[in-house]
Amino acid sequence: MNPTPPKIQLSTTPEYREGYANSVQIRVNLWDFFLLFGLVNQTAPDAVMIQNFQGIYLSPQQAKALLNVLQQNVTQYETAFGEIKLEPHAAGGPGAGGVGGAGVVQ
Repeated sequence: MNPTPPKIQLSTTPEYREGYANSVQIRVNLWDFFLLFGLVNQTAPDAVMIQNFQGIYLSPQQAKALLNVLQQNVTQYETAFGEIKLEPHAAGGPGAGGVGGAGVVQ
């Protein structure tokens, strides 16, 4: 027999907020993943400022669950609207992340 799934209730705390990020930096260690969200502003032709506004720690299990949910949603999005093109510097170049490292997605 399959157990009955629990009823899930969603609520927001008084601290809840939404924001837009065009920069995500990822830091990884043995115990967790740290996602640092920010806004990228080009302040000069050769200078970029990133203003970080929110950092979130995830367990490795939650990071993998997030990866799976994002992949499913990106696949659905691309099926509906076409392929999402990445800028050449953001597609696996230096700083793309990995175990024990840090990555930046802009």
